[in-house]
Amino acid sequence: MRFEKGHKENTRRRIIDVASRRIRKDGASASGVAGIMAESGLTNGAFYAHFESKDVLVREALSSALADQAAQLAQNEAAGIDAAIRGYLDKSHLERYEDGCPSAALLPEIGRQPLPTRQAYEEGLRAYVDQLARLLPGPDHARNAHRATALFALMAGTLQIARAVADPQVAEAILQDGVDAALALARSEPDR
Repeated sequence: MRFEKGHKENTRRRIIDVASRRIRKDGASASGVAGIMAESGLTNGAFYAHFESKDVLVREALSSALADQAAQLAQNEAAGIDAAIRGYLDKSHLERYEDGCPSAALLPEIGRQPLPTRQAYEEGLRAYVDQLARLLPGPDHARNAHRATALFALMAGTLQIARAVADPQVAEAILQDGVDAALALARSEPDR
């Protein structure tokens, strides 16, 4: 059977998109190839026509999620740093692992991934932090990049902790405290 031009690339993209959502929701270890392929509308046998291994799929799914996150931040750049912080530390982000930040969903697992995956994560993280730094006041991009790294760490950590508690009211209070702390950091003058 002959497929139309671009079929293989489109199929690969669909698998990456499904894997990206699934690993953010369930974790990389708990997301099996069989489930990802079934959700993609394909058989297990089709997997190896697109990916060398599950590690490669995880790396590409993670890179895709990070690129999407940086692109979304860039699209909303005009809204400013306050909107970026409030949008990240929002109740809907708290509840939607599969569509949210891969860092907040996967950091402990990413640290245990093979070196190429961690390198891909670092590249995606740098792109996001660079975009975040552009939103910070002040002309010194290098200083803003350091502040943006700390800001993102604060935001991702806040989201992780808010997701870990059982009481929804406590979770929302954690988010609000994180917003307040992140806004204070974003508006502060850099020391370096």
